Amino acid sequence: MRLRTPMPELNSATAVLNNPVTREELIGERPTLIHFWSVSCHLCKEAMPNINAFRDEYKDRLNVVSVHMPRSEDDLDIEKVKEVAEEHGITQTILVDNQHGITDAFENKYVPAYYVFDKNGLLRHFQAGDSGMAMLEKRVNRVLDEASKAE
Repeated sequence: MRLRTPMPELNSATAVLNNPVTREELIGERPTLIHFWSVSCHLCKEAMPNINAFRDEYKDRLNVVSVHMPRSEDDLDIEKVKEVAEEHGITQTILVDNQHGITDAFENKYVPAYYVFDKNGLLRHFQAGDSGMAMLEKRVNRVLDEASKAE
């Protein structure tokens, strides 16, 4: 996805864990962080405390949505996704993308991957991999600052 591209639809999830959410509900009020992960991804599990910290620290200012992107046949097991989510304290919406509909809409090829959208639903930052949590936090804060100035 290119910067300033509108947020793709999120309605092709094969299952939704925790709180169901639509693209329309995410756009308008506050920025959104969409985080792609997989149960078979060690780096994803290491990054989870950081994502949970974003969710908790910015809960009134930032939407956080996780997309489970299976990388193998074993990753398709919804019970395993639930188990890992509970183990790692993922309480935000999890869109289970077993048919890669959301993954394809985002043109995503990586886990972990992070997409930061402004409150108008335009992509403002993308990064993938295990490093750069400081950069992600900086970009999230920039988008949050812009949103609060626009109010």
